Amino acid sequence: MSGGRSVLSDGFRAASLFAVLFGYWLLLSGHYTLWLTASGAITCIIVAFWAFRLGVTDAEGTPVHLIGRAVIYWPWLVIEIIKAALDVSWRIVHPAMPISPDLRRFKATQKTPEGLTTYANSITLTPGTISVIVDWEDHEIVVHGLSQDGLDGLETGEMDQKVTSFEGAK
Repeated sequence: MSGGRSVLSDGFRAASLFAVLFGYWLLLSGHYTLWLTASGAITCIIVAFWAFRLGVTDAEGTPVHLIGRAVIYWPWLVIEIIKAALDVSWRIVHPAMPISPDLRRFKATQKTPEGLTTYANSITLTPGTISVIVDWEDHEIVVHGLSQDGLDGLETGEMDQKVTSFEGAK
């Protein structure tokens, strides 16, 4: 492998990628005959091997180091998505349609590209807000919000703190 990458580390990440792919395949398949299970395993082995050979089984492409923190972050994010979806739904069905769209710039505290990307994607996944511009140099994100309340919620910095904690960078 080029660039001083550890073959052992990338091999572990490729094996982890296989485990995740095969687990996901089993979860979605619903059919567990020998032929289908073996076919799924072989396909997942081929994909993991290709990923290894292409050099995408690095920390960015296969972030197995984030699995432990993801168990805490993802449920929190799902709850935030549900709360925001209910808020947006209420605004849509309310006779006055209380929306006040606006753009705001938020400073991000993440230290890695993966962390900043996770923060921008988390904002976009939350109904009523969309990350419009990510300024990689200044660590800022321009967000379009459906309402001032949604943007004020981001202003508290709770999501930023959660993503920074998820990222694990000090």
